[in-house]
Amino acid sequence: MFDTQKFGGYLNRLRKNADMTQAEVADKLNVTRQAISRYEHGECFPDVSILVQIADIFHVTLDELIGAGEPSRGESAILSSVARGERAATPERIEDIVSLAPYLKPSVLGELSAGLAQQGIDISNIVALAEYLQDDSVIAMLKKANFDTIPLDLMEKLMPFLEAKSKAAIFDKILSGEMDWHFLYPMLLYSDSMNSQVEAAVVEGALPWEALKLMRKAMSEKWKRRKKDDER
Repeated sequence: MFDTQKFGGYLNRLRKNADMTQAEVADKLNVTRQAISRYEHGECFPDVSILVQIADIFHVTLDELIGAGEPSRGESAILSSVARGERAATPERIEDIVSLAPYLKPSVLGELSAGLAQQGIDISNIVALAEYLQDDSVIAMLKKANFDTIPLDLMEKLMPFLEAKSKAAIFDKILSGEMDWHFLYPMLLYSDSMNSQVEAAVVEGALPWEALKLMRKAMSEKWKRRKKDDER
């Protein structure tokens, strides 16, 4: 897995060997001195778009610069292609996308995930990516995801990052029987507009009457959480 601290240590050595201050490097990259300090300490990673500039400043190759973070083969291929402004090929491992997600733009992540979405992605990886992906990309993966073994608590972690369209895609899977109707509970915890849909589905026979009990349970839990937040 790509290590930002190892990358930062290498960047620190490059700067010192070049006899440059953090401020001088910052001026060349049009960032703050504090940003350079955070890069060197491994607290954050530079925007991928400036990696080529960094390599040029210190007269190293882009591959050498990226390699300092000891990336996997897939991570290295992704970072190199994105830094060069090239279209990244679909990686073989979803883990490489997940590990680099904090450092890549949502549009780039969407392109990388699109090919894997056609093959189906484990729901735990969708949870890991949802914070960084645009909603349409999340929907594409959800439609192909395997929900057979997902625990309710993992589904609840996913809910805060989903917009209405993504939640609707999951609701459709529940109505079609692809997902157990008990997965309504974490959805109802994060949606105030789904109650009427659940009620209508029960009346039409698409959901069992027990779903109404689940809805009331979710309403009660939301009320408790809001009360607890108000008391803080």
